[in-house]
Amino acid sequence: MQKKGRVFSGARPTGRQHLGNYLGAIKNYVALQDDYDCIYCIVDLHALTTLGETAKLTEWTYDMALDWLAAGMDPQRGTIIFVQSHVPQVTELSTILGMITPLGKLLRLPTYKEKVRQQPDNVNYGLLGYPVLMAADIALYKATVVPVGEDQASHLEITREIVRTFNFHFGPVLVEPQAKYTDTPRVMGIDGVNKMSKSLNNHIELASTPEEIHARVRLMVTDPQRQRRSDPGRPEVCNVFALHKVFTPAAQVLTIDHDCRTAGIGCVECKKIFANHLIEHLAPFRERRAQLEQDADYVWDVLHEGARRAHVIASQVIAEVKAAVGLPK
Repeated sequence: MQKKGRVFSGARPTGRQHLGNYLGAIKNYVALQDDYDCIYCIVDLHALTTLGETAKLTEWTYDMALDWLAAGMDPQRGTIIFVQSHVPQVTELSTILGMITPLGKLLRLPTYKEKVRQQPDNVNYGLLGYPVLMAADIALYKATVVPVGEDQASHLEITREIVRTFNFHFGPVLVEPQAKYTDTPRVMGIDGVNKMSKSLNNHIELASTPEEIHARVRLMVTDPQRQRRSDPGRPEVCNVFALHKVFTPAAQVLTIDHDCRTAGIGCVECKKIFANHLIEHLAPFRERRAQLEQDADYVWDVLHEGARRAHVIASQVIAEVKAAVGLPK
């Protein structure tokens, strides 16, 4: 089957993945394998910009890769899965691209300003150069497509601008990637206020046992105005109902919508129904994850083989870049 192009996407190592990771990225990563040559990277160098998060990088990288594989990201289908720092050409390309990226542009980026607010005592060069390293991640593999949500389009545009600038000065060596807009729902945490996040402990891990899922779902905030079982609910503001629309059969969703509005169903029962559907949906994932865990070396073998394959591409591209720039052999 002729593939439509090459996809690249990367994610910081965060360990065991949660429902927000699954709906926002992993589910799409798996689906893209049908039509594209896919390269997925655990960007551990990016994680170094936050010094407090590096002590468990190896553990988090392993757990993240394990969950990716259990969810269906499959090297047997040609997908390359690797760790960013295992292919050091990315730092070479980042340095070269940094020479053509205006400092003022990086300083004006809203994402940089937000990071400065979040960690005022650790405003490092890596934070400022983050978009350049991201551009190198993508350009090093000549990715034609990068999956993003519409709220992330501005991040990819920086990469596109850097690639255009390079090609203007040195010739058409790098590929300007196109955005593939994806349906990436904003998955709220069990607090119903913030986006699902491990740091806020408002998440549900994909690898949770059925008992753990029931326990976490019981904590989920529903309609804050529904104080009593007899009060009519508002499904449109209920976080549990939003997830019902993803994991519960459509016909039953309509029934829940009606019963909630007429107080025919209470929040406790509504949560139980959702938890059961979520447990059923994640059962193949849990089974596959348990199988993968039986071979302690398998995940690292996949990552190392992915790095070997990525290295082949990266070596060729960095050679083309150096020749175009005029660096001596």
